[in-house]
Amino acid sequence: MVSTQTWERRALFRNEGWARLLINVLYHYRDTSYLLHEFVIMPDHIHVLLTPKTSLEKAVQFIKGGFSYRVKKELASNMEVWQKGFSDHRIRDAEDLLHHVAYIRENPVRKHLCERAEKYPFSSALADVELDPVPQGLKPVLQQDSYGAPEGAPLQGKKPSGAAETAPFESKGGHNNPDQDKPGKIAS
Repeated sequence: MVSTQTWERRALFRNEGWARLLINVLYHYRDTSYLLHEFVIMPDHIHVLLTPKTSLEKAVQFIKGGFSYRVKKELASNMEVWQKGFSDHRIRDAEDLLHHVAYIRENPVRKHLCERAEKYPFSSALADVELDPVPQGLKPVLQQDSYGAPEGAPLQGKKPSGAAETAPFESKGGHNNPDQDKPGKIAS
């Protein structure tokens, strides 16, 4: 999960044209630079859950640099858009993924921008948004083996030969996140 702020936390994405342009940029680099799993565009920051196809730094550079370029070209703005850098969190397992999906989807609700996540127009919580499936290999949330101990697929790499097939991970959504954004800090 990647989070980044606008320059001096200016609410640039309250402007619908800017927010829609950023969504366009997210989808423009999808498939070539990263897989896109979830996103939310808040007034002064964004959260994106992605799987890089290049380095994470390069994927973020495409998003931030691509957006800045298009703002200058299409909206004739020379203002600084982004704070330098970004914060990131590597998803550890299926439970961690569920936590971050819920965090991203519920962010506009927690900030009182909407009453229900699926009503926020600049988020992947919308019903008609196309997203990439989550990569295989995350440890399942509640899968038990015959001995009662949690069994998980390896986080990376191929399955050992003779390993049983596992069902693909599905995000059910709708989980509440107790974390709150703190002023001046990007939550990850």
